[in-house]
Amino acid sequence: MERKFEGKVALVTGGSSGIGRASAIAFAREGAKVIIGDIAIAGGEETVNMIRQSQGEAIFVKAEVSNAIEVQAMVDKAIEIYGRLDFGFNNAGIGGSLFTPTANYSEETWDRVIAINLRGVWLCMKYEIRQMLKQGGGAIVNTSSTTGLVGSTFAASAYSASKHGVLGLTKTAALEYARNGIRVNAVCPSMIRTPMGDDLLRDDPKREAPLVARLPMGRWGTPEEVAETVLWLCSEAASFITGHAVAIDGGFLAQ
Repeated sequence: MERKFEGKVALVTGGSSGIGRASAIAFAREGAKVIIGDIAIAGGEETVNMIRQSQGEAIFVKAEVSNAIEVQAMVDKAIEIYGRLDFGFNNAGIGGSLFTPTANYSEETWDRVIAINLRGVWLCMKYEIRQMLKQGGGAIVNTSSTTGLVGSTFAASAYSASKHGVLGLTKTAALEYARNGIRVNAVCPSMIRTPMGDDLLRDDPKREAPLVARLPMGRWGTPEEVAETVLWLCSEAASFITGHAVAIDGGFLAQ
């Protein structure tokens, strides 16, 4: 069976674990060559090894997404090694101080969350789009959150603000480049079983039951379920879709 991304190249940030790892593996499964960008070297190299063990092709590039020089170098490495860039999944992010009220939030943590979650997505888009314009097209997916669509008392102000900002970036870039063959969309996961998701429970495991109870499906989502949506948004099956935020939330926002 022909794989749908044969001959294509995908860049995935935050690919050392969770949604990023699952998406990198899924891109490779469909034939794409994958660049994994992350600051977590061991986890990123482990993802590369997992892909290679399944006869896929991938490389790891250490990159801090809030650093313009490192982001440009990451995209340049993709072009140097593979000659093109078809897909960008800008997924790297941090939670910050969860369950911390706005008035108690530290400036240092606020600045760090915005730098990674919002500035990082913008920088990745900046250099991905420049390359895609040269090629005549491409597809970008950014990771937002259901807390980028509605407020939240557990995700805290910086995280929610950054994820709302990601949707503004997504919609604006989608309009700017719609006639250049570049589509830009976002995924908005709810409670997904990842290391970041586990951070919600680290201080108090008793939080899990009421959080899960808020989801109509009554369970956590999986990184693989998010990955399949990312791949669909990058595929020709979504060729007339741009500027949208796709909720992967077990029905949460339907309430």
